[in-house]
Amino acid sequence: MKRNLLILRGLLVSAALLGFSAIAMAADEVNPNEHSADEVVRWIHFVIVAGILFWLCKKILPPYIRSNADRISAAITKATAIKAEADKQLKEAAAKLTRLEQEIEQFRQQAQKDTAAELERLRGMTKIELEKVTAAAKVEIDAAEHAARVELKALAAKLAMDRAESLVSQQMTPAVQESMINSFVQSLQGRPN
Repeated sequence: MKRNLLILRGLLVSAALLGFSAIAMAADEVNPNEHSADEVVRWIHFVIVAGILFWLCKKILPPYIRSNADRISAAITKATAIKAEADKQLKEAAAKLTRLEQEIEQFRQQAQKDTAAELERLRGMTKIELEKVTAAAKVEIDAAEHAARVELKALAAKLAMDRAESLVSQQMTPAVQESMINSFVQSLQGRPN
């Protein structure tokens, strides 16, 4: 880079010298009829400077321009490769995004199906549990009804016994008792042992 800068400066100085010598020659040409030795020296000087500039431009400038063109070409190639890679990554990202959206939709549909299936399963379990509870309640009600009937029968029997006892005690007089005992004894006597 430093070398290229030096070459560029040399070219600029040479161009400046060539320009100044052309201006000096134009200023001296006030009288076109005078051809002096100075004018010949100036033309020789001009040809030498122009030749040096031509040689510098032909020798140094093409490699500089070529190297600069090569750097630019390499940068363009690199940028093209980077752009192609970026385009490839962009396409992959777009494809992944599309697949991701499809997967999200599939997950959503699967979640809805799972939710519906779980809801049906819970409804079925609730129905089974309700039937179990109903059956258990029926068994318990039947048992309570049976216990109540047994208790009611016992109570009815006790009440009947109490009532009968009360009736017997009211109607039982000593004469009725004696007649019952006599009738019992007579029935025993008539039996064979």
